[in-house]
Amino acid sequence: MSGELRPGGPEAVPDEELLVLAAGGVVMRDGTHGPEVLLVHRVRHGDWSLPKGKLDAGEVSAEAALREVEEETGVRCRLLDELPATTYAVPTGTKHVRWWRMGVVAGDPSRRPPDHEVDDARFVPVRRAEGLLTYARDAELLRHALTTDGTGERT
Repeated sequence: MSGELRPGGPEAVPDEELLVLAAGGVVMRDGTHGPEVLLVHRVRHGDWSLPKGKLDAGEVSAEAALREVEEETGVRCRLLDELPATTYAVPTGTKHVRWWRMGVVAGDPSRRPPDHEVDDARFVPVRRAEGLLTYARDAELLRHALTTDGTGERT
């Protein structure tokens, strides 16, 4: 199940008990030299990834995705469309992450002060992002976000 892309709805969640439910975003913008994607560097893991985080009690995934992206990056976004979910093993069990393609509403990641979770957040040219991302599942999700129209149809 490691890094598997799955349809996002609750009906697609595997039968086993999920210990960690999370949500995140593939945040895109037009850059000077083409499309850019928002990445975060996490202190604890020393990795580059797409912004995401755990759901709070009673929170729905879409709200959590917007909240987590803004908390981790300082960028407020709007949801564009849902992307495939990822499910993978973590030390405490299994993590199931629902993802959305997002557009920027306001904010600048360079103005966000580092904290104990994320010490860097930046827009990276898409052509460079795939090589910078630590996890293959994030690179695969980025490729999917770039090559589909949100309905799963190839563009």
